Amino acid sequence: KCLAPFEAHVDKSHYDGELEPIDLIESQRLGFHEGNIIKYVSRWRRKGGLSDLYKAKVYLTRLIEIETKAEEDAAQGDIFERYR
Repeated sequence: KCLAPFEAHVDKSHYDGELEPIDLIESQRLGFHEGNIIKYVSRWRRKGGLSDLYKAKVYLTRLIEIETKAEEDAAQGDIFERYR
């Protein structure tokens, strides 16, 4: 398998449960910001503590900003503005 060397070096002990965040992220086809929010919120107690919550907050804030701008642009009729 192509990923075998990568998987052998990844410490997943900070994720508790059967479903890893990456599996949820991929199965729901979440975007970059959403995926990072899931990742940091799911591990904060076992790995990064408050630092991980602040990282999740950064991605959530950015996602809110992007989606707010997209709604404003859509209201003005410029549906492609979010991609510029």
